[in-house]
Amino acid sequence: MKKVTLVGLMAMTILGSCVSKKKYVALESDLSNTKSRLTKTQVEKEELESKVAKIEARVTEYNQKINSLKDINDSQYASVGDVAVMSNNTKKKMRATLAKIDPSELAKAETLEDSMNLAVSYNLKKSISDEEDDIVVDINKTVVMINISDKLLFNSGSYRVSNKANAILEKLAEVINSEPSMEVMVEGHTDSRTINTAMFQDNWDLSVKRATSIVRLLQNKYNVNPANLIAAGRSSYLPLVENDSKENMAKNRRTKIVIIPNLDKFFALLDAETL
Repeated sequence: MKKVTLVGLMAMTILGSCVSKKKYVALESDLSNTKSRLTKTQVEKEELESKVAKIEARVTEYNQKINSLKDINDSQYASVGDVAVMSNNTKKKMRATLAKIDPSELAKAETLEDSMNLAVSYNLKKSISDEEDDIVVDINKTVVMINISDKLLFNSGSYRVSNKANAILEKLAEVINSEPSMEVMVEGHTDSRTINTAMFQDNWDLSVKRATSIVRLLQNKYNVNPANLIAAGRSSYLPLVENDSKENMAKNRRTKIVIIPNLDKFFALLDAETL
């Protein structure tokens, strides 16, 4: 009887030991998993904190840029007010025009002259570019560059100005004549295809003759002062895009009008009713 009891006690002890060991292993596994999840969560938290810090830094940077642009705007407006020779009406229109210009563009204006050029250029651009989709106007500080697709001005392979070009050139002449002190350079541009005909020796010849045709028309039909006109041919050597497709070649066949305003006589144009 004593032996049976002893054996039973030993069995219970061993069984209890096994259960405790299983619980220990299970708890240890749970602890390990919990530590792993905690580590992963900590890593994710640090990554999120890093991203938030970067975003906050970018927001701060953008806010600084915005404030800088606002300061530049304010300084440009203030500098306009310092010009005693301007009438109050001109100053008012000048400020109104500057307020419409993209702040990033206005930020490029380092002097009062640059600001005034931008104001006049902005109005020239608005006046011309509304006419046709195939007219692209770019402003680069002191000059206005108007690229007109040749399909609006000439027939293919010809230097004779087409009838449909008259409306465009008339509008351009109005802008030029509104400020007689502006110099205007007309540049002819071709694509890269070789040309050699009885009429044109090469693309140099074609580009120059097209520019000259436009200049003659501006002078003879629209009364633009010839002393302010310049005709130039650039052949195919200043393409807008690669000459690797019909569409790109069409973009490169163009007439470029470069308008160079004169600061001394800006005020007449700034006082125009179109501003």
